[in-house]
Amino acid sequence: MQIERLRPECLPCLAGRYLEKYPEYATEEEKLTYMRRVLRLLLEAPVTDASPVIVKRINDVRQEMFGLTDEYADVKQYFNQVMLGYEKNISQKIADAPDPLLSALQYAAAGNYIDFGAMKTVEEERLSQLLNEADYITFSEVACAALREDLSTAARLVFLTDNCGEIVMDKLLIQTILLLYPQLEVTVLVKGGPVLNDATIEDAVQVGLTRLVQVIGNGNRIAGTWEPALSEEAAAAFDSADIILSKGQANYETLRLCGKNVYYLFLCKCDMFASQFGIPRLTAVLIREKMLAAHTPLQSS
Repeated sequence: MQIERLRPECLPCLAGRYLEKYPEYATEEEKLTYMRRVLRLLLEAPVTDASPVIVKRINDVRQEMFGLTDEYADVKQYFNQVMLGYEKNISQKIADAPDPLLSALQYAAAGNYIDFGAMKTVEEERLSQLLNEADYITFSEVACAALREDLSTAARLVFLTDNCGEIVMDKLLIQTILLLYPQLEVTVLVKGGPVLNDATIEDAVQVGLTRLVQVIGNGNRIAGTWEPALSEEAAAAFDSADIILSKGQANYETLRLCGKNVYYLFLCKCDMFASQFGIPRLTAVLIREKMLAAHTPLQSS
């Protein structure tokens, strides 16, 4: 089945975010050349490509023309440290919660706010507010029940990370899962190289995730999990998973309707998806792949 991942709303959104994303030192000629190349990529993008795949092509042009690589290196280290500052307190709150798994899911969802790809700005005050109010986050009871059942019977879990900083909350979620479901073998996939503020091996090392579970790069620099671009090692882990826990909107964009046993966990930061789901922006979502075709409600009534 051909999945049409590119929606009409994506093109003006991508144009607005990337058409003028050139360095200040670019000449007028370079600006014009860059903008024409970006417009061509948008015009020629296949409907089967998700937005993060198109962004990868745009970033390739930016790197070719201007030599831009890891523009977010300092930002990533900074937000990793910011979230490590919350770790001890939130870890204790999760341990003391009546439902530790639910609590860990709530904090992991709140951490998904740290997204320089989907958000114009990431405000520390707003981040602190989201973390402080995490225990008010609600999820679909159907999705939560299915997740608990799958975690209790699965042997292999693959966890797909999203952003820097957020990966600290992911670590706490993984710790909680391992405590509650010790039979699970957990593998974490991070990005294979710098892309926006997405987590890489370096981030996993910085926050101590590599001391907890196996962490491998996915072999590419696409903001999401694009199966055709996965490395052999990452594809093997992905395909052998009994259950996949997928963090972030980009992973949802690139994987939705893939047919695997995926649970998507993210804050809805896109107006298009917010409209489709019938929820306000920055609402937390937990939805199972199998629920997408069945149109199961995202949240409890």
